[in-house]
Amino acid sequence: MKKIVQTAGRNALEEFAPQFAHFNDDVLFGENWNNQDIDVKTRSIITVVALMSSGITDSSLKFHLENAKEHGVTQKEIAAIITHAAFYAGWPKGWAVFHLAKEVWDVNEDDFPYEDEGMRAHAREMIFPIGAPNDGYAQYFSGKSFLAPVSASQVGVFNVTFEPGCRNNWHIHHAKSGGGQILICTAGRGYYQEEGKEAIEMKPGDCINILAGVKHWHGAAPDEWFSHLAIEVPGEETLNEWCEPVADNIYSKLV
Repeated sequence: MKKIVQTAGRNALEEFAPQFAHFNDDVLFGENWNNQDIDVKTRSIITVVALMSSGITDSSLKFHLENAKEHGVTQKEIAAIITHAAFYAGWPKGWAVFHLAKEVWDVNEDDFPYEDEGMRAHAREMIFPIGAPNDGYAQYFSGKSFLAPVSASQVGVFNVTFEPGCRNNWHIHHAKSGGGQILICTAGRGYYQEEGKEAIEMKPGDCINILAGVKHWHGAAPDEWFSHLAIEVPGEETLNEWCEPVADNIYSKLV
């Protein structure tokens, strides 16, 4: 689980009320929100309902609605949650919260027609599409991957998306001269590893330069979707050699 970090308390009150800022950033969010006895999505829902029940419908509630959406709560789910809570917390409070929720869930769900909630959330993070199932190369992947061509002329550029836990086999980009590949993470979290070296974590904006002849693999973290641009470096007599799958004992070390 990605660690939750909060600095709002210090940003607003570090000089005026440093102890309050400490409790807000380090205890409420730093400790409580990072407690894994319940998942973050459930914690987000509980917080929204608690604030709604207290009649709080200001920017703090909007923040927690945005947080709930970020952690996978869909438009249909939040509508059902607010409706259910309104019977107990009060119908007018339900109306007030719906006004905020409509602002937060302003994205047309038809633009992200994926059944998997995590996949929909991942798609919203990117400017590139997820694309179609990568069936042509499925035999070289452990798990499901997706491929969206960005450029097919001059230099090949593809947005490759991995479901959580998915990774490709060890492989080598061969070339008589030039060649190789460049990876740029566009969303989520994943790993790149060269044979004989430690794995490198990849986050949005991270770039990896892969020279021709280097045996390597790349793929998603066990618990997160992952996408990267794969840029084919021009070269002479280029060839991609697929090797063995990444062993579970090697991949499990990344957890």
